[in-house]
Amino acid sequence: MELIKPDLGLLIWMLVSFSVVLYVLIRFAWRPILAALKQRERSISKSLLSAQRAREEMAKIEFGNEKITQLAIIEKDNLLKEAKEIKNNIIEEAREKAKIEAKKIIQEARQSVEQEKNQVINEIKNQIAALSVDIAEKILKQKLGEESKQKQLIDELIKDIDLN
Repeated sequence: MELIKPDLGLLIWMLVSFSVVLYVLIRFAWRPILAALKQRERSISKSLLSAQRAREEMAKIEFGNEKITQLAIIEKDNLLKEAKEIKNNIIEEAREKAKIEAKKIIQEARQSVEQEKNQVINEIKNQIAALSVDIAEKILKQKLGEESKQKQLIDELIKDIDLN
């Protein structure tokens, strides 16, 4: 029963020993514990602040990345448009050059055909003239084989000259 109803002496000794332990704890352990708690609180606050800054930095970086991505997409679209325009210009220039070259070739072919035609016509004229001279020579030889026919032809030519 002594444990349930402590003696006054036991109670005093318990209070004295508790006071000594409390004094030792306050004197040697309480301040370091509180200092450690304050330091821990400060480090947690710093960590939270650092985490908040890191989140803000990440948000800025993500925003910057989004901007860079959008700018890259716009730049890519612009480059594709420029490439299409350049391609279309090159194709159009090639078409124009081909048209000009085709016209030039056609013109040269026409000139060549015209020259060949003129050469053929001149050759035919020369052949016709030669044939005409040959035919006239043969006809004249036949008609003018006799002297009386020669005189008759000369008289007719003189009459024609006087008329003109």
